[in-house]
Amino acid sequence: MTVSPETSYRLRYGSEAPFDLPARWTEVLANQLAHRSVRSYRSDPVSDETLTALVAAAQSAPTSGNLQLWSVVAVRDEGRRTRLAQLAGDQQFIVQAPLLLVWLADLARARHVTEEIGLATAEGADFVESALLGFVDVALAAQNASLAAESLGLGTVFVGAIRNRPLEVAAELDLPPNVFPVFGLVVGHPNRLDETTVKPRLPQQAVLHHEHYELEPQAVHVDTYEELLNSYYSAAGLPQSWVQRVATRFGSIAGLNGREHLREALRIRGFQLR
Repeated sequence: MTVSPETSYRLRYGSEAPFDLPARWTEVLANQLAHRSVRSYRSDPVSDETLTALVAAAQSAPTSGNLQLWSVVAVRDEGRRTRLAQLAGDQQFIVQAPLLLVWLADLARARHVTEEIGLATAEGADFVESALLGFVDVALAAQNASLAAESLGLGTVFVGAIRNRPLEVAAELDLPPNVFPVFGLVVGHPNRLDETTVKPRLPQQAVLHHEHYELEPQAVHVDTYEELLNSYYSAAGLPQSWVQRVATRFGSIAGLNGREHLREALRIRGFQLR
């Protein structure tokens, strides 16, 4: 049964939504607003047929110029998932779940195609724009796959910590030059999904701008969100303060957890970023 817009908005924003409800509501919208990160999984496998459907959904995402500058590695082997978990901050749900999808910005295929038709240097792939296209493409594709998985009753969680030690991840996955691991997506059957709650997001007034961008008016909405999320974190037994989380992430190099070296890692992997 499709969850009502009233309930969906209340869960997503942590309170009654201060805006009009849509005249039309769909199951897709309900699924999107119900997204939550799942970090506890049963060991039941994800079938080949399901994996095929998830990749088909991913390939149905928009891709700039139909260049399709991404690939994905499906990791089911427990030993490899264990090693990848260690590289990604020892997050044990990577080991617990049956499937890890590692999403890749992939310029290798485009370079090969270009060189095969006689343009030996493929110098256009050496620019920031080309790398950016790959990162945008893979993000759109992975989000499609995540939504598809959730529509099938599966749980997902993105793993940005794949970028903590990208060169070692690349070695583990035998990635050729010009392919870069961007993030992981854990997929599996949720354990106690009813105990995994929808985390409130910033009020729309903090992220939605009309005609031009305004920074100063966001402050009051950030304050409101800080109070709301402190209540959410307290109920979940988690450390409080969203603003402190943001400040910890951006306040020092230590907050980057090794990702301060990404420019050099990208160059080593063949992304020249001219």
